Amino acid sequence: MKYLRRITSSLIIVLFLVYSQGCGLHVENSKPRLSMFIGVDISGSYKSTRYFNDSLDFLSYYIYSHLNGLGGLEIPNVLYVSSIGGAKANEPKTFYPIQSFEKKSVAEIRQKLAEIFPRQVSNPFTDYNAFFEQVAQTVKNKNLVLRPISVVMVTDGIPDVKKEGTTDFRSIHVAPLEKLARNVTIRLLYTSAVTGRDWQTKVSRRRVKIWTQDAEVLRSWKDPHILMPEKEIDDQDYFFAWLKDNVDFGVRARRID
Repeated sequence: MKYLRRITSSLIIVLFLVYSQGCGLHVENSKPRLSMFIGVDISGSYKSTRYFNDSLDFLSYYIYSHLNGLGGLEIPNVLYVSSIGGAKANEPKTFYPIQSFEKKSVAEIRQKLAEIFPRQVSNPFTDYNAFFEQVAQTVKNKNLVLRPISVVMVTDGIPDVKKEGTTDFRSIHVAPLEKLARNVTIRLLYTSAVTGRDWQTKVSRRRVKIWTQDAEVLRSWKDPHILMPEKEIDDQDYFFAWLKDNVDFGVRARRID
């Protein structure tokens, strides 16, 4: 009898789960878990390029699409947007929360980004380490440890630290992010192919995954065959597929000592 009761209870649970998924009911596991941090390089060297305005245009679509879960993109539990670097090393920056961008259209998000990152204002120091440390501190303060973390940066990827006259990529420390979660990905956008290679092969890491995408590839997001002008953003299936293949690509961990 007890055996039959156990079987019956198990069947009820299974049927409830199937029913809840089929009817679109939300269970605990369906709640967003992703912690997303977006950093914008406002150094003069990046702002003077033709990619700066394009990167803010791109981010407005990227943020909108993720916040609304369009095309199967993961909805973040939290989102913070900040600049990378400052007037001096280790300078903390304001982290604008998800509420700054929720319930806004693509155009309104773009306007907010222009407000936060005016082109006429730039910082002389690109400090990736300070940005990573502030991300780590925010994760700890907000009790987001053990949740998946995506750190998206639009930048030329060139650190200000030099060693023997050459750019020192080994000066970049992602260690503060290492123990926050099993799934931590840094996505470096609008770099050159050479700089992207240096981030992937020279930045010391164990668990943290790094994905880089060249500026010329990123610029193609506006091509009419990718972002189709005759369609509404909610119906841009090809654009969302392009995002998954070129930006939100699933990266494997690669240990670099």
